[in-house]
Amino acid sequence: MLASVLAPDSVLAIILQLVVILSALLLGTRYGGLGLGLISGIGLMLMVFVFGLAPGEPPIDVMLTIIAVIGCAATLQQARGLEVMMQFAERILRAHPERITILAPITTWFLTVLCGTGHVVYTMFPIIEDIALKKGIRPERPMAVSSTSAQMGITASPVSVATVSLASILAENAGVIDQAYSIPQILMVAIPASLSGVLLAALWSLRRGKDLDKDPVFQKRMEDPEFARSLTESSHSLLDEVFPATAKRSVVIFLVAIATVVVLGAFDALRPSFPNEDGDLTPLSMNLVIQMVMLVAGALILLTCNVDNKKIAGTPVFKAGMTAVFSVFGVAWMADTFFQTHVDALEAELGDVVASAPWAYAIVLLIVSKLVNSQAAALVAIAPIGLQLGIDPAVIVGFYGAAYGYFILPTYPSDLACIGFDRTGTTRIGKFVINHSFLIPGSISVLTSCIVGSILAQILL
Repeated sequence: MLASVLAPDSVLAIILQLVVILSALLLGTRYGGLGLGLISGIGLMLMVFVFGLAPGEPPIDVMLTIIAVIGCAATLQQARGLEVMMQFAERILRAHPERITILAPITTWFLTVLCGTGHVVYTMFPIIEDIALKKGIRPERPMAVSSTSAQMGITASPVSVATVSLASILAENAGVIDQAYSIPQILMVAIPASLSGVLLAALWSLRRGKDLDKDPVFQKRMEDPEFARSLTESSHSLLDEVFPATAKRSVVIFLVAIATVVVLGAFDALRPSFPNEDGDLTPLSMNLVIQMVMLVAGALILLTCNVDNKKIAGTPVFKAGMTAVFSVFGVAWMADTFFQTHVDALEAELGDVVASAPWAYAIVLLIVSKLVNSQAAALVAIAPIGLQLGIDPAVIVGFYGAAYGYFILPTYPSDLACIGFDRTGTTRIGKFVINHSFLIPGSISVLTSCIVGSILAQILL
């Protein structure tokens, strides 16, 4: 009797396994991405050695692709190419300061689309605040939506960890779903969906909060002469920076690499073909294409742009990217171990529910994203399950925006940095924590992205 109750596929065992997974996720988030990967290993060990589940497959292809992209982007950062991009963005913002609340989030979104990481936004925060203050605009208006928009850009970037992960998941499950979408196909839905969410959130932000001259909290702080002087005397800008030709060259190489990935993904005939297991010729997988192109681009930047190779691994992009790799590694392996064991039972129990209410997938993805603080990790854990439960891959692509759920609580590094850079204190965490500056812009962005993405996916895919 006890053996049957504690069998790996018994109801009690499944509940206990879910408790282990959720406990690992909740505990891991307290220690950041690296801690999340490590603590997920504890959950994995418990499921294999205690519950007797066969270990699943770690997402090797996804991880290798992420590593290649991060290596190239980190080399670009060491070559000062990211600073060149941000200087160009600042010129646009300072040319139209009265439109900062609209232009700033579009700028941070676009920078993320180009670079594949939302961490490029840190340098932009003090610039956005400086422009807003000089124009008398409440800094919370452009700053909060700029932070959420930078993360929304991940869902529209051809070289982001999340997009690469989603394309890889669709390709790896092609035998199950009979349809895989390339990165260009994903982006023709994701880009307009993501941008629509950013624009609507920016328009809402135009009127949020009180103007600075009517804000009693700010006016009270302005009574302090030292505080008032700090706002008027300091200024943040990249406009006076002079970059060497090698920095600009690194940007050109990186942009050409991105264009190459998109073109090769759009046209299968441009990729060499090789026999598969059945002997049929199939084009080279986009996972391998991205890995090769990014390695070559990184190598060209390294060889031609005067890069100090010893400092590449110390760049913020490299550290953040490798932390994401480790997070994906632990979380995805643990989740795959559980779901591959119980996929038949879950399909039997949840298949009809998911078929009648596919939006439930988006809600689960949003919640898991908040738990793991990573769009890529959430997708790697949840998207394969959705596919195996019978969700149309077009629905998976349409709800891509739901992978950004970590705006719900103000714990993500970019949001915390945004609060720190706003010297006026208008961008803040409320008394009840949940009432913070990023909740409404993030909610508007994600909801709009999912609605627009779902419509476009049904039309275009």
